[in-house]
Amino acid sequence: MLDTKRHWFKGIEKMVGKLFGSLPLYPNDYTVFSGIMAVFACFSISRGDLIVGIVFFLIASILDFVDGAVARHKKMSTKMGAYLDTIFDRYVEGLILFGMLFLTFPVILLPGSAWIFLILFGSVVTTYAKAAAKEKELVNQELKGGMMSRGERLILLFLALVLGVVYPDHEYMLVVLIIIAILSNITAVQRVWSAISQNK
Repeated sequence: MLDTKRHWFKGIEKMVGKLFGSLPLYPNDYTVFSGIMAVFACFSISRGDLIVGIVFFLIASILDFVDGAVARHKKMSTKMGAYLDTIFDRYVEGLILFGMLFLTFPVILLPGSAWIFLILFGSVVTTYAKAAAKEKELVNQELKGGMMSRGERLILLFLALVLGVVYPDHEYMLVVLIIIAILSNITAVQRVWSAISQNK
């Protein structure tokens, strides 16, 4: 949903681009730093240091926004940069989920690890549905929208980690993960249906 509302953040993006664009760094540097922060977040979360993990996750998410803002501010947007950004997006999300696999969750219908797998599966299929529709020339424009795009997933993952700090039994954390898992896979189906319906 948020991927269709980027115009809401244009003002913030310009300020961020101007601020970070004044530093002697390239947009791709911020992309790489985002991945490094995600590695630290993954390690911290896997050890149960959720507060530290949240800090690194927050930095990684901010840097993910910064790279595009700087690229547009400096007029340095390239296909290679956009490609790297997309790849690192997947790694950042995957690393956060990988770190969560080492936490102890109660069983709610399925083990926590199964729900984490379903989140990853849903996010991968959501992204692949978009890429495949374009590759197979089923759509003229990039598929976007749905109930749970990457922006919403990251916000809810952040919320899940915060709840994991507040409630150490991780029950409420798992509830949020279940919501992400269900909505991510619904979104994947929505995008597949969107591609099919445009070719009827």
